[in-house]
Amino acid sequence: MKKGVLLINLGSPDSTNVEDVRKYLREFLMDPMVLDTPWLVRKAVVELAILPKRPVASAEAYEKIWWEEGSPLIVISKRVQEKLQKKLDIPVALGMRYQSPSIQSAMQELYDKGIREVLVIPLYPQYTMSSTWSVVGKTKEVQNKHFKDLNLTFLNSFYDRPDYIKVLAEHIKNQLPESFDKLLFSYHGIPERHDRKAVEIGKKHTNSNIKTYRDQCYETTELVRKELGLPEEKVMVSFQSRLGKDPWIKPYTDFVLKDFPAEGVKNIVVVAPAFVSDCLETLEEIAMGYEELFMESGGEKYEYLPCLNESDEWIDVLAKWSNGWAAKED
Repeated sequence: MKKGVLLINLGSPDSTNVEDVRKYLREFLMDPMVLDTPWLVRKAVVELAILPKRPVASAEAYEKIWWEEGSPLIVISKRVQEKLQKKLDIPVALGMRYQSPSIQSAMQELYDKGIREVLVIPLYPQYTMSSTWSVVGKTKEVQNKHFKDLNLTFLNSFYDRPDYIKVLAEHIKNQLPESFDKLLFSYHGIPERHDRKAVEIGKKHTNSNIKTYRDQCYETTELVRKELGLPEEKVMVSFQSRLGKDPWIKPYTDFVLKDFPAEGVKNIVVVAPAFVSDCLETLEEIAMGYEELFMESGGEKYEYLPCLNESDEWIDVLAKWSNGWAAKED
């Protein structure tokens, strides 16, 4: 059968218009893997508590980081697709978990080319309910409805793959200043219950021990730290982007940044290894908002290092995985 690759990233509003942002947030927050409450409760919370006000603030945030070509996440993802396509002899399509280009349109693109075997790569290094598992569930749903004879293989995570760790470490090393007090690995946060549920579900479906998302993040950090040759005291892990009042995995990035200056940590570098592509969370929350918080707390120097984005070395790793899968399936 003819083979192809499907890259899937998070997604973005179509524009910074408040209605477009509201549409995006509605789809994102109504995902039961993101807000894991009964449908009626989720609907009430989203429509009555979140969507009346949050889209305005989110639209303002998007305006701060929006590129002339469009959403940074979408633009970067398309560049990755185009550069990867040049490295492969098989078709590469791009879909977003939320909004456009949709997963269905990407699968249709491959299907129309006669592709019947697809390697699906969710562009999340670590796996958990609201990221990789949501993508897998949505992709299978689309397959069952529209492409029943399409065979899918999922690359479900790569947080500890040696080639990924090496390219991430090298990417950080090339941007790392000569002098800094601490290198902070700030990961996307999730509710503590998501970590517990992900492990329980994972064990049920695989009959094996599944690592928590928190443990995956710490493992990524430790592997990169060793690759960089940094002492343990130079590196720290934290988690950003909380929503609601439930406890989320700790330590919280904003709390850490507030405390750093009083502890003598005034020159820091921040990376966001939960993402391979820069997005609203990295460009506005981490690069802008957290810098302001840190400096107001007494910090002296704050530097955010961009994600892998469309770097040649990252494209080479994606090409290696794709070619390896294609050759193995023959």
